[in-house]
Amino acid sequence: MNQPHPLPERPLGISDSEWQVRVDLAACYRLIAVFGMSDLIYNHITARIPGTDDELLINPYGMMYEEITASSLVRIDIEGNVLHNPYPEFGVNQAGYVIHSAVHGARHDVGCVIHTHTRAGMAVSAMKCGLLPLTQTSLRFADITYHDYESVALDLDERARLVRDLGDKESMILRNHGLLVASATIAQAFNSMYWLEMACKAQVDALAGGVELVTPPQAVIDKTCHLYKPTTRRPFGEMEWPAMLRYLDRRDPGFRS
Repeated sequence: MNQPHPLPERPLGISDSEWQVRVDLAACYRLIAVFGMSDLIYNHITARIPGTDDELLINPYGMMYEEITASSLVRIDIEGNVLHNPYPEFGVNQAGYVIHSAVHGARHDVGCVIHTHTRAGMAVSAMKCGLLPLTQTSLRFADITYHDYESVALDLDERARLVRDLGDKESMILRNHGLLVASATIAQAFNSMYWLEMACKAQVDALAGGVELVTPPQAVIDKTCHLYKPTTRRPFGEMEWPAMLRYLDRRDPGFRS
């Protein structure tokens, strides 16, 4: 893919640890696009900058996910102040800042937040039943939480309710809106969002069949959800991440720039 904008230089003073997070975050943007979960120039994936509690990386508001590179990411603080922007013509989306800053500000265990507006995610977000325990994939998210729609997320006071509704969980459905995951690392966040999206797609397909559906017993649902916890077996996503980077490198390694 030809890069549509001149690549900025690696910002001065960027540590090796921050650069690695930038590369992983750019890769995450590209992967979300490759797997059909992007939304033109909208939505966001944010990552906490290593060694800080209040500084984040976010996409320039105006670039598509497939354009994002490690050096194009914007550095902001929790209050929304832009600390470094290699493309000043692109700002930071206010709704993205409100949602992501809420989670990062309250959950210091979270290193990455992904929010999407996918077709299947939006469909399930509009279902009163929410995410149903229909497949092994959906059982991973049996403890998912919900946040009622309050219009476009521009009001800062919504942050308190977003944090309240997410609690200490990793995934949340924003009613009439979309999906959100909040994970310890970028690798774990991508893995969670990928499989949450698959669970939503499976539910939409199953409900469209118009036949009676079966669900496992509650004890099986609880056991399966427990087995997917990062503290139970392994943090899903970490083992898979090198393969995901190789997948991108075979197609276009430009995200590393």
